[in-house]
Amino acid sequence: MNALRNKVAIVGIGTTAYGSFPQQSDYGLAAEAFKSALDDCGLDKNQIDGMVCCRIPYYARMGAVLGIDPTWTVQLPAHGRMSGMSIIEAMMALECGAATHVALLYANIGRSRRVNYGGENEGFWDPWGLTSPGASHALMFRLHMERYGTTTRQLAEVPVAFRRHAMRNPSAVMQHPISIEDHEQARRIVEPLGLLDYCLINDGAVCIILTTADRAKDLKKPPVLISGVGAKEAFTDSAIGNFAQNFWYDELQHVARDVYGMAGVGPQDVDLFLPYDNFSPTVLFSLEGLGFCGQGESGSFVEGGSLGPGGALPTNTDGGHLSNSYMQGWALNVEAVRQIRGECGERQVPHCHVAQYVSATPCCRSIIYTRG
Repeated sequence: MNALRNKVAIVGIGTTAYGSFPQQSDYGLAAEAFKSALDDCGLDKNQIDGMVCCRIPYYARMGAVLGIDPTWTVQLPAHGRMSGMSIIEAMMALECGAATHVALLYANIGRSRRVNYGGENEGFWDPWGLTSPGASHALMFRLHMERYGTTTRQLAEVPVAFRRHAMRNPSAVMQHPISIEDHEQARRIVEPLGLLDYCLINDGAVCIILTTADRAKDLKKPPVLISGVGAKEAFTDSAIGNFAQNFWYDELQHVARDVYGMAGVGPQDVDLFLPYDNFSPTVLFSLEGLGFCGQGESGSFVEGGSLGPGGALPTNTDGGHLSNSYMQGWALNVEAVRQIRGECGERQVPHCHVAQYVSATPCCRSIIYTRG
């Protein structure tokens, strides 16, 4: 993948509002985001000859709704880890000439349709009652507490920081302030995690348009280059309930070597950090695995508001999954583009030149974005 450094760019981004829209279909929301992304980059829809659909039921209907007939199409499962995977797949399609402009489409109607993320008892894969991702992450954080002495008050720094960012983002679903005490007193969901440690399921859609860096020069806005990518699966360690007793540390270390090596930067160069935050502990696991702090040191690393506005490492500045909306990683990649372009208003990170996305999951992925 090193040969693809700075050869692919994100040129168009589009998002819908996030909330409950029972009158809208996932196809309609995706079409809205697609139109917004086209307007953002100035492309005509007939120039889109590659399409990736994620959490959209049927790719052919999506193409028909958009009125496009691509030369390259991929349908991926609904898992949030697919956001980073989709971007990397699109990079390879552009490099080999399978497409010239690729639209990545994601839509979620989970809130209005009352979709459950777990809770079912499937028996074979859930022998200890791990019937939801939240339960698995609660067990992982309990293990982190016992192994390293991490506390729930330290964990509280994550949702509190992200809510402070969200209050600077007019589009974020959650706007009222929260404190560490609010986190400690919030209703428990699965011990030791409470309500404020869980992502926000909402309706909404995201579209991201990629092309080659050479083609990107002629479009409406300055391109945001993909300078590094890293990937490593963790199937054998986290096949049961998405539980990983090493917190995906070894896999993230592998990812870190690849993504930083390809981009030619390190954690110390990252201006904006965008970790997949389906649950608060995932942020701690990501910080350790990528080397922002030592193993077991993430609790002390996040203390004192270091992830919040004005902190040492601004993180999930749109509010993330915990306070903006759970768009399963897609909106975090959009935030990277907006920040590097300097389009974020009150929440803008000064001199944002390097932004890093990571998903700590059974499919670990990281992407580093830089200014074109």
